[in-house]
Amino acid sequence: MFGAGDVQVREVPDARLDRPTDALVKVTHAAICGSDLWRYQKLAPTPDGVRLGHEFLGVVEETGAEVSSVRPGDLVLAPFKWSDGSCEFCRAGLHNSCLNGGFWGGALDGGQGERVRVPQADGTLVPLPMEPDDPRVPAVLALADVLCTGHHAALSARVGPDSTVAVIGDGAVGLCAVLAAARLGAPRIIVLGRHPRRTDLARQYGAVEVVAERGAAAVERVKELTGGHGADAVLECVGTGAALRDALDMTRPGGAVGYVGVPQDGEGVDVRRFYRRNITLSGGVTPARAYIPELLPDVLSGRLDASAVFDRAVGLDGVPDGYKAMAAREALKVLIRP
Repeated sequence: MFGAGDVQVREVPDARLDRPTDALVKVTHAAICGSDLWRYQKLAPTPDGVRLGHEFLGVVEETGAEVSSVRPGDLVLAPFKWSDGSCEFCRAGLHNSCLNGGFWGGALDGGQGERVRVPQADGTLVPLPMEPDDPRVPAVLALADVLCTGHHAALSARVGPDSTVAVIGDGAVGLCAVLAAARLGAPRIIVLGRHPRRTDLARQYGAVEVVAERGAAAVERVKELTGGHGADAVLECVGTGAALRDALDMTRPGGAVGYVGVPQDGEGVDVRRFYRRNITLSGGVTPARAYIPELLPDVLSGRLDASAVFDRAVGLDGVPDGYKAMAAREALKVLIRP
């Protein structure tokens, strides 16, 4: 990406091993993320460009001398951040805060390309018991980010079998949050969105009611639907200050907000909005690598299937148009097959 709205396909030096803990992965499937769109809308012009892509899976082609968990020929999934799996934060399940971790793209290879050098391969890559042409691959790819992020929102908001849940956002993360809340047993899920194709999918995933209003009107509508008190758990999957304020306002006293939308506008929140009502605010960056082992069996069995969020597929040459389609809301989430 060379600036806002300017995505180009370029030849770059071949990825290659640099350290004995590296693996070289040939990408077979990748995706464009909703969080990529914020940069697509705002990135200042940069002559060198920024490499893109943090959701990918592929086949291991080569490994460094110290890599033991994967070998050439393995199909592997990479979460959206690499981590060593052994530092104090990884051991605590906070792989996103790994002392030796980092994000894909930038100076490192991005997933929206042909090959990626994977640092800390043993702590990062998840071997998959399948082949690249397995029809379950898109569902598994969702674990790289959006499905784990929806799960993180639900856990952070303490969703359980007695929870009335409101999900703010009908993008891929919001839809995955609906799936996650349903998986955790929530009997009533309300999704806030106004795009029929997306809200219809939310209903398929477990939502029972749709609120199309925004702002104060949305807050009042959720309260109306919940006996005037608000939802037990609100999952904020947008990333704006306005969305977070609405989430806090539509949470019942003693309830919880799980916020996972990447903060974009820097707008603050008046702490009195949740202090007075004993509301818990939790969330942040998703430790996807910690969640994948738990969620993968349900994905492979078909119990947890987010593959329908991918409503367009392109090759590498089609990636620029994929960004345009998502920015114009003509596509929900674009699957890339290099």
